Amino acid sequence: MKIRVLVADDQSMVRAGFRMLLSHEQDIEVVAEASDGLEAVEKAARFRPTIVLMDIRMPELDGLEATRRILAADDATRILILTTFDLDEYVYEALRAGASGFVLKDDPPEQLIAAIQIVAGGDALLSPAITKRVIKQFMRIPRPAPPKQLDDLTERELDVFRLIARGLSNVEIGRELYISDTTVKTHITHILQKLNLRDRVQAVVLAHETGLFDTDARPTSNRDERPAR
Repeated sequence: MKIRVLVADDQSMVRAGFRMLLSHEQDIEVVAEASDGLEAVEKAARFRPTIVLMDIRMPELDGLEATRRILAADDATRILILTTFDLDEYVYEALRAGASGFVLKDDPPEQLIAAIQIVAGGDALLSPAITKRVIKQFMRIPRPAPPKQLDDLTERELDVFRLIARGLSNVEIGRELYISDTTVKTHITHILQKLNLRDRVQAVVLAHETGLFDTDARPTSNRDERPAR
């Protein structure tokens, strides 16, 4: 089954460039284009793409609000934000809106294609560099209490969760914990299910939003705060 892509960008040359690039991929099909946020929402509902390549700055409706509306209507859609390094202030809000990753507009073609395939496969694309910027943003906001479901995680799942929050890939997590890639994937699946999260980006958001992230220590669940009997 082909990966269905909607390209949302207010620059026609950018849309044409992405369409031309992706037309050479056998497993990817550009099913629609949108020149503003409202059109992106309307075409996402009409064409039901697997992936939306979403620019942030667009007329009528920006990419952040378009992302919220698309995912509210169909949370199976995955959003890849098209960005540049000078748009760091949008990273946090895009994650909160439900984006599954970020693609730099000047990334090499192979990186864009890999990003689309990764996110379409149900994973998320969040580099350690972006994770660090997200951490700084979360440090500035009030922190809600950790969810009660955190108590349902096993010790090993907490270890994996900590490394997800640091932005490590599955391979890096496996190397850190001396477990196989398959075992890492299994733990991540259980973590997402128990915490009712869609993907690892939401896991990163939850970890930092609630103050669980700590590079020097494992996340602390509610059960760690209970007095010993």
